[in-house]
Amino acid sequence: MSKQGRAFTIVELVVVVIFLAVIAAVAVPRFNYSAVASSRASCLAGRIVTDLRLTRTLAMSNAAVNEDGFGLEMTGSSPYAGFEIVDLSNNSRVASYEIDSGVTCTGGASFLFEPSGVLKSGSAGSLNVSGGKRTFLISIVPSTGMVSCRSY
Repeated sequence: MSKQGRAFTIVELVVVVIFLAVIAAVAVPRFNYSAVASSRASCLAGRIVTDLRLTRTLAMSNAAVNEDGFGLEMTGSSPYAGFEIVDLSNNSRVASYEIDSGVTCTGGASFLFEPSGVLKSGSAGSLNVSGGKRTFLISIVPSTGMVSCRSY
């Protein structure tokens, strides 16, 4: 009478676990982190475009009570650490945002909108956002205040 084993031995299980650990150790460093950084750059570019449009809208909608307008100002030195929307009549911060690591933002530092919605003279006209293998150019038409974003 011999019994036939139908289960795995502890040695077999340990060998399989070690084999899977070796495969994971080789695969994880090859993970495509540039795709994550590209996605973060895309999100940041969209956020900056949205906030530039919000800044312009605030300048126009508050024109009757605020003759100085609103501005989006980058914080830190280039590459920037974040940005904030500022009420130019009293220099109060309306909103702020910190830029994630792995994404760089360079270019103009101050985007100031007049109550008519156009850029004030001396304001920056463009900004670059880069991450992974993607770079975005955010630009503003000074005479109209129109904000656009393109990837290159």
